[in-house]
Amino acid sequence: MTTLTAPGTTATPTRRPSATRGLVRTVLLLHRPALYLWAGLFVALAALLLWLYGPATDAAAAAWREYDRCTKATCAYDQDAILRYKSYSQYASLALTFLPFLVAAWAGASLIGREMETGTAQLAWTQSVSPARWLAVKLAVPAALVTVGTSVLVVLHRRMWVRGQGRIDNTKGWTDIFVFHANGPTTVALALSGLAVGALAGIRLRGSLSALVISVVCTVGVRAALGLALPYLWPTVRTVTSLTHDGPTSLGLTVHHGLLTSTGARLPDPLCGSSRTSECSTIYHRLDAVSFYTDSHPQSHYWPLQLMATGLVLVLTALVLLVAFRLLKRDTGSVPLTKGATL
Repeated sequence: MTTLTAPGTTATPTRRPSATRGLVRTVLLLHRPALYLWAGLFVALAALLLWLYGPATDAAAAAWREYDRCTKATCAYDQDAILRYKSYSQYASLALTFLPFLVAAWAGASLIGREMETGTAQLAWTQSVSPARWLAVKLAVPAALVTVGTSVLVVLHRRMWVRGQGRIDNTKGWTDIFVFHANGPTTVALALSGLAVGALAGIRLRGSLSALVISVVCTVGVRAALGLALPYLWPTVRTVTSLTHDGPTSLGLTVHHGLLTSTGARLPDPLCGSSRTSECSTIYHRLDAVSFYTDSHPQSHYWPLQLMATGLVLVLTALVLLVAFRLLKRDTGSVPLTKGATL
């Protein structure tokens, strides 16, 4: 059926929106196994976190109350409940920690790498879909699913962790590297960076296996670099204590610690202990030390550190995506496009 337009007017093109919608449907259909796997992983992990938040926390907290009230040599308390909570809460934190690596592996091997390797991407570029729009849709769909799903899991993890504080004695503190990230938006940012790194690896290497390996390795590198940079993303608080103490006192996440001299110079901690012992007193006198010092982050620094780390990872993610789009544009400059498809 032909659509007529009045003289002097131009028909509004409708091909691009429909092509984009078709590409979204294609992405969802083509990657249904990964979508089902992500849904299954989300449901399983969410169920675990809800169980930990409710019955597991209550049972472990009750067991700890019985243990703390015990004044006998042997007491009856539910040790299994304590051990279950400890084990499964650690499993949940580890699962959230490894999500970015799974996203990176899938993005590099399947989402981008395999389609570049088999020529499926090149075929799409000749069907009124430009390479730039193809990549944008390819990344937007999983990015939305990963962001929403990971955010929900992070919120559930944090609620579970907060509910156990002060009630369960063996819960991990906020400075634990797995708990720190699982409780905040850095996990979401790292997942998105894994998606971007996987896309770049797939475009650059054009092979599923090689892109899988490189994307995971690079994501591990990003995660390790963030761990090294994290303590320096926000100013620390210095705590000064007397040499009569057993050592420096930390407020939470320790960055530096040691000795302060009478001139204010900092020296490494010889790990001797209190100056009450003659041996340590002699060492401190020889070093002209007057006190211990600790540069650390108290718990009030958790959110500043989280937000700074999240922003840093998102900036890096944006740079990786910029490189991916530019590389794709350079490599597809000679690809023949149908009318209406532009880079």
